[in-house]
Amino acid sequence: MKQSLSQVRDRRQRRTRAKLFGTAVRPRLAVFRSNRHIVGQLIDDAAGKTLLTDSDYKGKLTGTKTERAAAVGKRLAEKAMKKGIKRVVFDRRSYRYHGRVAAFANGVRDAGLEV
Repeated sequence: MKQSLSQVRDRRQRRTRAKLFGTAVRPRLAVFRSNRHIVGQLIDDAAGKTLLTDSDYKGKLTGTKTERAAAVGKRLAEKAMKKGIKRVVFDRRSYRYHGRVAAFANGVRDAGLEV
């Protein structure tokens, strides 16, 4: 029986997520990409809490979607550095490390966070 696209994505996400675990010292940086927006979260899986979040919903970001993704990554990394977080585990979910997801990760790295 052929699987639907959502079932394939779910399998890919579970496979990626099984290898990652965030702690308070090194939280998981989860990225969500929709057709229009991008959202990043720092998650402590041990406590089951979201430590920080940022997206391009907030603020007046201009430019292409890729440029906005890099700006959100940079802004999230700056917030994390203020909280004393220096290292994260990058969770790309079911997305390929390409385009906006890669721009987001590079924005995080450029702001000084170790991914």
